[in-house]
Amino acid sequence: MNENVNKNALFYGSCFALITTAFTFSIRAGILPQLGESFNLTAEELGFINLMFFLGFPISMILGGLFYYSVGPKNIMRIAFVAHTLGIIFTIYSGGYALLLISTLFNGFGNGCTEAACNPMIADMYPREKVNKMLNRFHMWFPGGIVIGSLISKFMTDAGMSWQAQMWVTMIPTVLYAILFYGKVFPKPKYEGSAHLGKNFKAMLTPTYIFLFCCMALTAISEFGPQQWVGLIMSKSGASPMLILALVTGLMAVGRFFGGQVTQALGQTGVLLGGSIFAAIGIYLFSTVTGPMAYFAAIFFAIGVCFFWPTMVGAVAQRVPLSGALGMSIIGGIGMFSTAIFQPIIGAWIDKARVVQAATGLTGDELELAAGQATLGRMVTFPGILIVLFLIFYFWQKKANPRAAAPAAAAH
Repeated sequence: MNENVNKNALFYGSCFALITTAFTFSIRAGILPQLGESFNLTAEELGFINLMFFLGFPISMILGGLFYYSVGPKNIMRIAFVAHTLGIIFTIYSGGYALLLISTLFNGFGNGCTEAACNPMIADMYPREKVNKMLNRFHMWFPGGIVIGSLISKFMTDAGMSWQAQMWVTMIPTVLYAILFYGKVFPKPKYEGSAHLGKNFKAMLTPTYIFLFCCMALTAISEFGPQQWVGLIMSKSGASPMLILALVTGLMAVGRFFGGQVTQALGQTGVLLGGSIFAAIGIYLFSTVTGPMAYFAAIFFAIGVCFFWPTMVGAVAQRVPLSGALGMSIIGGIGMFSTAIFQPIIGAWIDKARVVQAATGLTGDELELAAGQATLGRMVTFPGILIVLFLIFYFWQKKANPRAAAPAAAAH
């Protein structure tokens, strides 16, 4: 087989695998209200369903990072395909809350396997001067896939199509990446063994890494909290929740295309501090505005969270280099784990806000809107804390190191 054909197939297969990840994120966010109605679930129960998605991701991503060199990307992607397929089918035929929890865990597990296999595989396939370019092109398909998935979910919902039909759409990129990977020769990992794990763990105990570890928990929930609940919270705001999600992720895809230049101009600490300020403004606006102004709020929010994930991973790569690939995997893992933990908490906030707002005499759509916006008001706390932390980090790192351009990082 021609080497370029094989390489292209693996790269395009990786892109479709990441689109599958994006679809399980966006389409599931779109059908969340329908799941609540179909199975008579509280917002807290929906939060636990979301938790399983974000819990499966870090488990498989960290395990995949640890065993990548011994198992190889081909076997990890086989596991991803099985997990994605089971997750989608179990969701469609769930029939109840318990199987929804299990199916969502499978989806998250498959997504983590995709991250663990495709990032290092792409790095191994291309010469050093092309790696950053190809990784950026690969990772554009997460926000890009969310845009596509959000619009699909909106149009299918508006057409009266069931949530099961929407989940079947997620099988399309799943089957496509399996076809593209089938029979292809996967690259052998360029680094084998685990001789440096001791050094990795030692580096992860340094103050800088621990600080970034804590910040990652807050940057992740600042990004994924409002995005994951947008369908339920904004459904009565007079704006389309799926169009808001598509706008946010579309702007993120464009922003990340120019991420290297932005980080070079502002520095990592400047990008993180600025992002936390914009995210706080965006979430605050979400909690106070209705109608078309919600799209204006989405622009602030998108600018705020756009660079959080890649810059945090890039900060680990640059400022704690001895933590290695494991350090970056752990940072990504804590981001998803934090997002998982907060899902039922956010759901409980919505349930409690409904009770409080109902006591004031609100009913129907007005009640749902007031409860949702009150919950968003509480979410402003996340980027609010980050503003303080990144101010500290800005002066700390300015004193410790002169500002340097960040290396491109493979991240969502």
